[in-house]
Amino acid sequence: MSKSPLGQPPAPPELNMTFEDAGPPDAPPPASPKKSLRANTIIVMLGTLGSRLSGILRQMALNNLFSVTLVEAFNTAITIPNLLRELLAEGALVNSFIPVYKTLDATERRRLAQAFSGVLIAVNLLLMAAGILAAPYLVDLLLAGQSNIDRELALFMTRMVMPFLMLISLSAIAMGLLNADEHFRESSFAPVAFNIASIAALVLLPKQAEWLAFGWLLGGVAQLVVQLPALNRFGLLPTPALMGHPAVRRVLRQMAPFTLTAGARQFLNVYVLRLLSDARLFDSGTQAGYFNAQALFTTVNGLFVVSPVLAVFPRFSQAAAEKDWAQFRALTASTIRTTTFLAAPMSALIIALSPYVISIINTHAPRTAEETVKFLAGAGILSSWSLALVPWALVTVLLRTFYARERTREAVTISAIGFVLEVGLYRLLVPSLGLLGFGLSTTISGLLMTAALIVLYRRAVGFPAREVTGHLLRVVPLAAVAGGAAWLIARALPIQPGFILTSIPVLALAGGAGLAVYLGGALALRLPEVAAVTRRLKR
Repeated sequence: MSKSPLGQPPAPPELNMTFEDAGPPDAPPPASPKKSLRANTIIVMLGTLGSRLSGILRQMALNNLFSVTLVEAFNTAITIPNLLRELLAEGALVNSFIPVYKTLDATERRRLAQAFSGVLIAVNLLLMAAGILAAPYLVDLLLAGQSNIDRELALFMTRMVMPFLMLISLSAIAMGLLNADEHFRESSFAPVAFNIASIAALVLLPKQAEWLAFGWLLGGVAQLVVQLPALNRFGLLPTPALMGHPAVRRVLRQMAPFTLTAGARQFLNVYVLRLLSDARLFDSGTQAGYFNAQALFTTVNGLFVVSPVLAVFPRFSQAAAEKDWAQFRALTASTIRTTTFLAAPMSALIIALSPYVISIINTHAPRTAEETVKFLAGAGILSSWSLALVPWALVTVLLRTFYARERTREAVTISAIGFVLEVGLYRLLVPSLGLLGFGLSTTISGLLMTAALIVLYRRAVGFPAREVTGHLLRVVPLAAVAGGAAWLIARALPIQPGFILTSIPVLALAGGAGLAVYLGGALALRLPEVAAVTRRLKR
C-alpha cells in the first residue's frame, strides 16, 4: 500500500559497521521443536505495538519540539533513503530472501547469507554516494515548482540522512536471517530501539536541522546493533563477502520484480509528495499533517495486518516448498480471517473518531494557522485512508502467498498496475475532492488488486472463496455498526478534539463502546476468532 499506506511506513559519512563471523558450531545443533504460530504472531504483534507506540512518541516529539517548516523539510529529506530502502532492503529482502533460504540446508544457508550480505552492502555503498551527489535533482523531483516547503533546507537534510540507507539495509539482512528461522523477538523489537534512540536525540540534542538528521542516523545504528547478539547466539551471524553462490541469483531474480513493484509504489509516493507541496492546492502544514496521519495509520496497519502476515510467512514458504497445497489454502483462509477480523473494526472506529485519533500527536491545541492546517489535514487524510484498511489487508495477505510460491512476476505485475491506477485516481480525484481523494483512490485500487490476485491464486492452487466471503459478509457490516455507535457517542460528549489529554477520554469511551458492540456481535455470530480469545481469557 502506498505510504504505508503510501507506503509505510511511518529509513536511511561511512560507518565502519560490519558483521563478525561467529564461526560454525562444533556439531550441528539439535533440531528445535516447531514454534507455535500463535506465539510467533503474538511476539510480532507486541514488537509492532512497541514500535508503533514509540513511533507515535517520536512523532509527538518531532511535532512539538520543532517548527512546521523544519518538520516538513525533514519529512522531505527522509523520503529518498526511505524510498531506496524499500527498493533494496526491508520489503524486497524479506519477501525474496526467506523463500529461497528455506529451501537450503544449514551449510548452504550460511554461505548464502555471506554472499548476499556482501552484494547488498556493495550496492548500498554505491547508491548512498550517488544519492548524496544527486540530492539537488532528487529534491526537485519531490517538490512542486511552486512549493510550500523550504527547498534549501530539504536539500541540506537530504544529504545528511542519506547514510541511513546503509544502516537500514544491514538491519534488514539481520531481520531476514532471524525471521527465516522464526526468531521474531529481536527483529520485531529492533524498531523500538530505533525510536528510543531517535526520541533521545530529539529531546537532548540542539533543535537544529543537522542534529535532527544526526538523531535519525543514531536511530538506524541502534536498530542494527540490537539484533547482532541474537544473530551470534543462534549461529546466524555472517561475514559479508563478495563471493558467488547459486542461490544469490535466485534471490536477485525474486528481488528484481519486487523492486519494480516497490518502484511503482515509490513513484506514487513521489507524486503524492509533489501534490502536498503544491502551494496552489494545499497550504503549508498539509504535508506535516499527512505524515502524522501516516504514523498513526501505520500503527494500526502494522499491528493488525502486517504483524500476523509476517509471522505466518515462513509457514507459507514451508508449505509451498513441500507443495502441501491443502495446508497452503488453509493458511491463506485463516490468515485472511484473522487480519480482516482485526482490521475491520479498526477501520470503522478510525473513520468515526479520526479528529480525536490525530489529536494523540498534539501536546497542545493548535495555536497558529499552520498548526490548524496540520491538524485538519491529518484528521482528513487519516479518515479517508481508513476506508482502505480492509482491502489492503487482503492485498497484503495475498501478495505474500505469491512470494512464498516464488510466483513473484504475477504478484508484482498486479501490484505495478494497481499503483499506476492509483496515481491516475489521485490525479483525477484529489484536485476535486481534496483530502478525501487520497483514501478513495487507495480503496479503489486495493479492491481491484484483490480481485486480480484472487483470480490468479484460484487458477494455481484453488482459492477458499466461500470461507473468505462468508467471513467478510459478517465482519464488515458488524464493524460499520460499531463505528456508527462510536460516532454517536463522540458527538454526544461536550469535548472538542485537538489536544491529547481531552481526546483520550473520548477515545476510551466512544472507542471502547464501539469495540464492545463489535465483540458482542462477533460472539452472537459465533465467529471462531473471538471464541478463541474468549477461551484464552477463561484459562
